[in-house]
Amino acid sequence: MSIAVVVPAEILGIILPLLLGVPFLVLAERKVIAFVQRRKGPDVVGSFRLLQPLADGSKLILKEPISPSSANFSLFRMAPVATFMLSMVARAVVPFYYGMVLSDPNIGLLYLFAISSLGVYGIITAGRSIN
Repeated sequence: MSIAVVVPAEILGIILPLLLGVPFLVLAERKVIAFVQRRKGPDVVGSFRLLQPLADGSKLILKEPISPSSANFSLFRMAPVATFMLSMVARAVVPFYYGMVLSDPNIGLLYLFAISSLGVYGIITAGRSIN
């Protein structure tokens, strides 16, 4: 198997569980919050309400995008993408299982701190694009 096929498979093996796990963690959080507040939680879609994250995701995608009229549109749209990509790149040095690490540099902890500190620039870019 060539290196061009192995690397994307490793990347997908690490990133897909992260991306698929987050909606269900949000669903669990919403159910706990509903229990604490003594109200009904998300109970609209699917059996055992397992399709609620898909409904939330489609609602988020189909909503009308709101951007300030004075904003630089390209910078305003690029800022969340940059923050998301930096958070995914930071996961490259985190070992998830024995032998399952995407990259193993000698300075992995320094790399993790450096990349995670760059995530702030997405927020700064979004704020700066409005002026």
